[in-house]
Amino acid sequence: MDPKLVEVTQLFERFKAAFVRNDFGACTNLLSQLKVLLTKFPSLPPSYQETPNAVQELAIAKYPILGLNLLRLLVQNRIAEFHTELELLPQSSLENPCIKHAVELEQSFMEGAYNRVLSARQTVPHDTYVYFLDLLAKTVRDEIAGCSEKAYDYLSINDAKKILMFSTDQELSEYITEEHPEWEIKNGCVFFQKAKESQPCKEIPALQLINQTLSYARELERII
Repeated sequence: MDPKLVEVTQLFERFKAAFVRNDFGACTNLLSQLKVLLTKFPSLPPSYQETPNAVQELAIAKYPILGLNLLRLLVQNRIAEFHTELELLPQSSLENPCIKHAVELEQSFMEGAYNRVLSARQTVPHDTYVYFLDLLAKTVRDEIAGCSEKAYDYLSINDAKKILMFSTDQELSEYITEEHPEWEIKNGCVFFQKAKESQPCKEIPALQLINQTLSYARELERII
């Protein structure tokens, strides 16, 4: 068997073993290595070359791995790379549940339909997707939290739970303790004012911008 094929097969077995023992840090690392090694398979997109090992190569690089890589890019907010990878896949692959799930997640994320993103955990096409969806859920909540503290001085606990999509007061409290200790819970509300006060006020260099604009205008006149 081709040495590269042996290496990828062994790496994929290690990935599955790491997932079974819930070693998600190792899963992420191994997935990155798999992605690099799979690019050396000429039978995969975009080349689609007929090679002696094409069947084995395609068997190893089935849609769960491609879908996981798309999820990884989405979790890391590398949207441009997400679309680049997507364009390399054949049109027919978009109907595969593993790829379709990732595409729908990206659409929901970009549309701000965060409830759909969080509920997607219940419809994963493969068990290995759960870890990345948990990471994506944290990314979504952090995005909502950042917007909330800029838009409001405070929210009732019930409203905060609804916005951050937590089902219990305990979940909300733990999230605030771990992720936003600058927030304050009192009198049945979550106060963001403390967080706002801790943020430095940035001065806009108005004079510098005016001088730059005038300089550009003078240069434009010379060109014309």
